[in-house]
Amino acid sequence: MTQKSELKRPQPFPMNFTKPYWDATRDKRLVLQYCPRSKKYQHYPRPVSVHTGRRNLEWREVDGRGEVYAYTITRRGPEAFRGHEPYLIATVQLDAGVLFMTNVVNCPIDAIKIGMRVKPFWEPLADGTHLLQFEPESPV
Repeated sequence: MTQKSELKRPQPFPMNFTKPYWDATRDKRLVLQYCPRSKKYQHYPRPVSVHTGRRNLEWREVDGRGEVYAYTITRRGPEAFRGHEPYLIATVQLDAGVLFMTNVVNCPIDAIKIGMRVKPFWEPLADGTHLLQFEPESPV
C-alpha cells in the first residue's frame, strides 16, 4: 500500500502568477485559475489564459474531487525516492475539468483503477504550505 510520503520534498518557489495557488495550500484549499471569457479552468498556473491568451484570469476555489484518468506504478524511482517504492503516479481529472499530475496515497497498489474517485490529501511541507496529492474517496 502506498502511504503518506516520508520524503523530504523541496519547498516551492512561487512566482507572481503561482503565489495565490501556494498561499491557498497553507489552508488546505485548492484554487485554480479561471478564464471568465471562456468559462474554463486551467492548471498549472500561467500568466495568461490558455483558452483566450488574455490576462484577466481569476482564482476560484474548487473542492478538488475527481477521478483517476491514467496511472503508473513506479517500482524503481529516482534516487530521492528510493526506498519508497512502489508508489502511484496518476493523472487525475478534476471535476472542475483540468488534469492534475500527482501521487495517489493511502491506496493499495492493486486497488487503483482508471475512473476511481479520489479526493485531496494534503501533505505538509516545512514552509507551511501543503503538497496536493490524492487518496481514494471511498475506503479500498
